[in-house]
Amino acid sequence: MGKVETIQLKMPSFSQSPRKVWIYLPNSYDETKKHYDVLYMFDGHNLFFDETATYGKCWGMKKYLDENNSELVVVGVDCNHTGNRRLAEYCPFKPETTHLESLPSVRPAGKKTAEWFVNILKPEIEKRYRVFTDRKHIGIGGSSMGGLMSEYMIAQYNDTFSKAACVSPSTHFCYEDLKKLIENTTFHKDTKIYIDQGSQEVHGKRLFIDAVEMMLNINHLYSEQGCLTYPHLTPGGHHTESDWEKVVPVFLNYLFPNINKHTK
Repeated sequence: MGKVETIQLKMPSFSQSPRKVWIYLPNSYDETKKHYDVLYMFDGHNLFFDETATYGKCWGMKKYLDENNSELVVVGVDCNHTGNRRLAEYCPFKPETTHLESLPSVRPAGKKTAEWFVNILKPEIEKRYRVFTDRKHIGIGGSSMGGLMSEYMIAQYNDTFSKAACVSPSTHFCYEDLKKLIENTTFHKDTKIYIDQGSQEVHGKRLFIDAVEMMLNINHLYSEQGCLTYPHLTPGGHHTESDWEKVVPVFLNYLFPNINKHTK
């Protein structure tokens, strides 16, 4: 079985520092000297264990990776748990009109968060663990606001990340600015992007149509820029960790098709 380690990393100029970082290491990690593909993710506390998940249910990533003997390192960073600060830290542009009345007054800090991932977190992980350092083997991923950040970072930092798992992204917060960013980005042609929407994430036919249209529009923009994309509608999927657990095999097998050894 793989193991999960935790470290503390400082986040200078962020209100919550240091921040806990969760690192999943595959079963073979201590038995070899090879390097591994790595997926950096948001909301690390929700990824591996029910007892640390905000709502008592995690993504089950350790369980899936263990069962498939997956040779992948997953690095998840805790969010800011105070008030709306998670929303601010995971919002790369000034938010558009949303269902949260307080959000437009939040100062977006997503760009600063992304810079920390690239300039502080990534080098530190590469110093401590045997992970690949070239973009071909590196992905970014998250859900909800973390999904929005993944949409942003695969464009803004395409020289760093070649893969993105944009799970139930809160694209509506920054839809217009995100479209402009994608349209003005020159992507590497091996860029792979998974993006999805659960059929039960919004209620009402009109809202559902709008949400799917937004997802497909963003997916189309990536595709027009030469990216390889996997748009996915999750039947019965809600905006919850238990439903995101169901798509873990989908996006991992798409983004990292060679990591599962299936020895069990």
